[in-house]
This record gives sequence, C-alpha cells and structure tokens, in this order.
Amino acid sequence: MELLSYFLDNLWLGKPVWMWLTFVGIVIVLLALDLGVLHRTHRAIGILESLVLSAGYIALALLYGVWVWWELGAEPGLAYFTGFAIEKALAIDNVFVIAMIFSFFAVPPRYQHRVLFWGILGVIVLRALMIGLGAAIVSEFAWVLYVFAVFLIGTGVKMLMFADKETDISTNPLLKLIRRRFNVTDEHHGERFFVRKPDPKTGKMVRFMTPLFLALILIEIADVIFAVDSVPAIFAITTDPFIVYTSNIFAILGLRALYFALAAMVHRFHYLKYALAVVLIVIGSKIFIADLLGIDKVPPLLSLLVISSILATGVLYSIFKTRGGAAGQHSSEGGKA
Repeated sequence: MELLSYFLDNLWLGKPVWMWLTFVGIVIVLLALDLGVLHRTHRAIGILESLVLSAGYIALALLYGVWVWWELGAEPGLAYFTGFAIEKALAIDNVFVIAMIFSFFAVPPRYQHRVLFWGILGVIVLRALMIGLGAAIVSEFAWVLYVFAVFLIGTGVKMLMFADKETDISTNPLLKLIRRRFNVTDEHHGERFFVRKPDPKTGKMVRFMTPLFLALILIEIADVIFAVDSVPAIFAITTDPFIVYTSNIFAILGLRALYFALAAMVHRFHYLKYALAVVLIVIGSKIFIADLLGIDKVPPLLSLLVISSILATGVLYSIFKTRGGAAGQHSSEGGKA
C-alpha cells in the first residue's frame, strides 16, 4: 500500500502521477460513453444534439478548470482557461478543413462521427508526443520560447494575408502519393476503412483503402498542421505540460460534438479566421512586450481577457456580417470550406 501511495504521489513532468492518471481516466470514460452508449449505431447527428453534447463537454472542461484552480492555484487555473479558449477557437478553424475533407470524399453524414472518433484517438496520442517534446525542449532551452513567439507572429500575419484563399484537396501531395502507392477504391463500403477486392491487374483478392480511411488520414494530418500553431500558442501562455495537455485535450474532445453544428453554418464564422490570426499575433507578441516593460510575463488574467475579447469580437462580427442574405455570399467567397 505504501509503495502504491509513493508511486501515485511521485512527480511526472512536474505533477503527481495520480493527477495524470485521473485525467486519463476521465478521457477514457468520456470516450467509452460516447462510443459505447451515445453512438452505438451509425447515424447522422443533428444540430440540436450536436449543440447539447458540445455544451456538456464545455461544462465538463470548465468544471475541470475550476478543480485545477482549486488544487493548483489561481495562476495555473487562469492558464488552463486561457489555453482551453485558444485551443477551442483554433479547433473551430479546423472544422472548416474537416468539412471540406468530408465533402471532397462525399462521406455520408452517418459515418462522419466514426471518422472523427478515431481521429480524436490519434490526436490524443499525437498531442501527447508533441507537448512532451515541446516541454523537454523548453525546459532545456528557454530561448526556444522566443522562436515560438516569432513563429506565432509570422503564422498570424500569414493567416491575415491568405484567410480567403481556397484549398484544393485534389492537389494534396500526400493524397496523390497514397493513390499512387496503395490500392484505393473510389466507392464507399459502409463504415469500413478497408475492403478486400480483386486486383484489376492480377485478379487476386487484395486489401483496398476506402475513401473513409483517406478522409481519416487527411484529418489526422490536418490536426498535426494545426497543432504546430496551437501547441506553441499555449506554451506561450504556460510551460506547464500538465496544463498544456489537459486544456488541449478537453478542447479537442468536444470538437467531434461541436463539428456537426458548426459544419452546418461555417459560413456564419467567415471573419473568425481574422480574429484567430490577431490572437496568434497577440500571443506571440506577449513575450516581447513583457521584456520591453521589464516584467516577468504579462498577467494571466489580462491575457485571458484580451484573447477572449478578440475571439468574441470575431464571432459577433461574423454573425452580424453574414446575417440574412449575406450568409450565402460569404459562403461562396472562399475560406477553407
């Protein structure tokens, strides 16, 4: 018993093992509840159900943030909420890409949740690797934070310049490589990622990838690309791996539920991309502003208020500008989806 207690209280990446195990347990329970209870059968998810589920995930994430505040203190609590807000906002931008991928592969609505579920499992592992690597680098080389800051500012400026540029999935190099090197079927086969069919050349039964699996691959790649932005953004808020990872995963867990509501009205968030670009520039500038002011860092509460205000402005302005007949106009203007 004493050995177990010693193990649970032992520090791993700056926090007791029991904290990490508790968080992992919560994630496993949520995934099991999602797949085993709420979505045992493949079906299309309506907007109302999507909003209710998303509200539930957000409520759980906020409750967990309250616990972080109570257990670890005000500063880690504020860092968690700020990280959650940043990742949630960037995840909304990811919805544009996911919707475009599903549309390109003509994935039936009843199978989209299956792709997103397995995509989330991949995200949980990939984010753990990226955050662990980032934490190790930052702990050894503090100056890397300045590199992150410059990268975020550059990314934000690029987003402002190319916010309306369309992406053509058919020209994706990875997709071209997969089609060239592997057996790929153009038609869907229900919920299956792979199917056995006769080879057109030899007549032998071989394994083919289905469009559902190709969609999953591109969604995972898209998340890696988005993580290159979001992970440095949260490291600019806090270098605590526990806060970075838990805020990231809680924001992403609710993305599946939120997707089905947002995908139906992506045109209403046309200007949110500009707000996200400004947020990245602001986050990247924080470390330089702190140096100019001669302070250790910008107060966490101020960061949270500024970032939340920018995002709220982007959402409200988007809804205002795309109301009524303007919605269709902005839906066709470009964007990512």
